[in-house]
Amino acid sequence: MYTVKTLNKIAKIGLDRLDKQYFALDDEAADPAAILVRSAKMLDYEPNPALLCVARAGAGYNNIPVDAYAEKGVVVFNTPGANANAVKELAVCALILASRDIIGGIGWCRTLADKGDEVAALVEKGKSNFVGPELLGKTLGLIGLGNVGAKVAHAAASLGMKVVGYDPYLSDALRQSLAGIAEIVDDMDALYSSSDYISLHLPYTKDTANTICKETIGKMKDGVRVINIARGELVCDGAMAEALKSGKVARYVTDFPNGETVKMEGCVAIPHLGASTPESEDNCAVMAADQVSRYLLQGDIVNSVNLPNISMERGGKHRAVVIARAEAELKVPGAAVTEKSRGNYKVILADADAPYDEAALSALPGVIRVRTL
Repeated sequence: MYTVKTLNKIAKIGLDRLDKQYFALDDEAADPAAILVRSAKMLDYEPNPALLCVARAGAGYNNIPVDAYAEKGVVVFNTPGANANAVKELAVCALILASRDIIGGIGWCRTLADKGDEVAALVEKGKSNFVGPELLGKTLGLIGLGNVGAKVAHAAASLGMKVVGYDPYLSDALRQSLAGIAEIVDDMDALYSSSDYISLHLPYTKDTANTICKETIGKMKDGVRVINIARGELVCDGAMAEALKSGKVARYVTDFPNGETVKMEGCVAIPHLGASTPESEDNCAVMAADQVSRYLLQGDIVNSVNLPNISMERGGKHRAVVIARAEAELKVPGAAVTEKSRGNYKVILADADAPYDEAALSALPGVIRVRTL
């Protein structure tokens, strides 16, 4: 029996997929085998010795110390694509909010509540303060063309926008799907200089922090409109505040309010609603639960963000799951054996009819963790 702990509210439809014959839900457990999490901060969460995996019910995983967990043989999963449609829809909303001062206009209308019959005339007189450009014919620059970015590209093209995209990790499948929809560029400077709108759809890492900063803003068109529905840390708040004040950036829409953005003139701060739809939460919960179940019961790793993805049809009564350092030279016996490497780590799945000696495998040089099923 595997104990599963949740650190956030996880949709019931996902939890129900954990077969009660094998899994027990206990949010107070001190030694869970698996953790399901959304946005709870785990950076200081010391994994108990029994912890085998963490599933992030969402795409971003900067709230989890993935490298430290890999060193302990703890698999970290995310759920790419499960919330992509919800985030895409908010990105389309953000394009419109970046264009017209709808929020300001609505707020102004509320100040007319006591004007009675004068309201209609006052609206006609004051509406010019809230005008903004149409999207039709404008150029949208997309930084990141993964599950969300590609969907935004299609949506923007259907609105009559020209789409320019940059993604050094663009998959062949997504590249093919964007043919005729987006111009793919190999240089972000070309995207900055040609875009009327720029929308971020890339993960937050130490390399992508402050992608939008004083230097990159300087390469953009005057009056550019910037959208960040990805991660707050991708934008340097100080540089953005300065650009909004000078007019270099006409509008900044972010889904990550903080003490700086909420007081910026020209910033529309949305309360982190990107994946906040019932459908998205259900999709993420189902995918996360299925990944946990498959790993714990079969040893297969799908959508890991810190260790190799690997799977194999069962080829014997017993299975060994070996997590090791990439340079380790291991010969794990079995009727069926497969091995995958990623960065500093490798995972080996080996099946045999006779039981494996877990202690003997664990003692091999370079081995981090062994499970036998």
